Amino acid sequence: MIHRRTHAAVLGLTLFALAQAALAKTEIKGAAILEHPCGKVSVKHMGLVHDGKMDEAVKLGTPEMQKAWKALPAGDREMMSGMMKEMSRTSAAFSAEIKNSGLLVVDGKDATLTVTKASKDANGSSTETMTQRFVIDGASCLISK
Repeated sequence: MIHRRTHAAVLGLTLFALAQAALAKTEIKGAAILEHPCGKVSVKHMGLVHDGKMDEAVKLGTPEMQKAWKALPAGDREMMSGMMKEMSRTSAAFSAEIKNSGLLVVDGKDATLTVTKASKDANGSSTETMTQRFVIDGASCLISK
């Protein structure tokens, strides 16, 4: 009887440790991000925005995000679409930036992609940081912000 209880306790502690490890934050850097579902959806989203295909780009977001977008007045959506397109990059350029300086932090069902781009010119240097948040739902990843 004691042997069974000890075995059950050890098994319980082992399962608890595995569950804690699964909940731990995971950091993915550089080119490996492009293999992750969140990296793939981020690059696809950037390309669609760059091409002015906002309706398709919005479909890559969570249902809540899609609903909020559709609730905006048409003029606001048009203005925001223009600003997003102006600040966007091609899929290829964004993929290169992710490879060079991307960091994807996965924390359970949430993930955050941060891409930092440094540049230098005659006026000095500057740093631009882009952050995108995701919700992971099974094997898919949806943009949440």
